[in-house]
Amino acid sequence: MAKSNKRVAGPQLVTNAAATIYTVPANTKAVIRKIHVVNTSASAVPFFASIGADAAATRIADGLSVPADDYIDIDGPFTLEETEILQAYGGTTN
Repeated sequence: MAKSNKRVAGPQLVTNAAATIYTVPANTKAVIRKIHVVNTSASAVPFFASIGADAAATRIADGLSVPADDYIDIDGPFTLEETEILQAYGGTTN
């Protein structure tokens, strides 16, 4: 099977509750190289991301502060096996 680079999700708005951003298709392995998070609000907000259902043990970002009107990049690589999910949420819905 050929390897190809592509955007797997986004841009999209995250809410203040964990939600699935991406599910790896069957018979596929995904490598996430970077997660780019933008905060357009007037105050800093925490950002959370997990591989699998959200829990402290599955988080790759655990309350990272994204400054007001700024962004952060979370560098991988993060390898996800078939049918694994990437979940994310922020301290506010925006």
